Amino acid sequence: MSSVPDGKKLVRSPSGLRMVPENGAFNSPFSLDEPQWVPDKECPRCMQCDTKFDFIRRKHHCRRCGRCFCDKCCSKKVSLPRMCFVDPVRQCAECSLVSQKEMEFYDKQLKVLLGGGMFLVTLGSSEKSETMTCRLSNNHRYLFLDGESHFEVELSRITSMQILTDGTSPGGGTSRASGMLLHYKPMGSQDAQQLRVEAADDKKVASLWLAAMHKAAKLLYEARDQ
Repeated sequence: MSSVPDGKKLVRSPSGLRMVPENGAFNSPFSLDEPQWVPDKECPRCMQCDTKFDFIRRKHHCRRCGRCFCDKCCSKKVSLPRMCFVDPVRQCAECSLVSQKEMEFYDKQLKVLLGGGMFLVTLGSSEKSETMTCRLSNNHRYLFLDGESHFEVELSRITSMQILTDGTSPGGGTSRASGMLLHYKPMGSQDAQQLRVEAADDKKVASLWLAAMHKAAKLLYEARDQ
């Protein structure tokens, strides 16, 4: 499935232009659905400051939460890649802060995940480890593990993820990520399998990759709980 090309199409919604996969089955696991807008007749006042709407004070819908606000409370236009918008879109103050924080993941950490890192990988209860490159696929849907062998883990089939730490850090600060323990259900199976990933030679690169993967897991779980 990971080799199937992901075609894109441009669609127009009430919220703006979106570039989405032609087949919804190939959506990024980090993506969020557009919210249902609160109907105009149900919001005579701004849902933040309680200002009454009239011909001068127009109502605006936040593209992330769908709630209704006045221009003052919903004036920021912020990028929202999790909903595949082409351009920055109008968001309320609360949602714009969340979206701005997520942009760090898309601008920095996602590139780290795509670049990959070198790890010692142990599958299941095996005592044998293999040195492999772990990286996120370009469509964000798979973890690729490449060494003498190759296998893939679909992110949507990960059931749990735990970041392992080495308990030490230069300067005595927060402990550094040194590995990852995840459980996932292989395609066609309902039985969870364990995968242990531990930093190989370049521990700094590995730690950055693991930290990015930890952030990715948070977005993944949030998308599932939507």
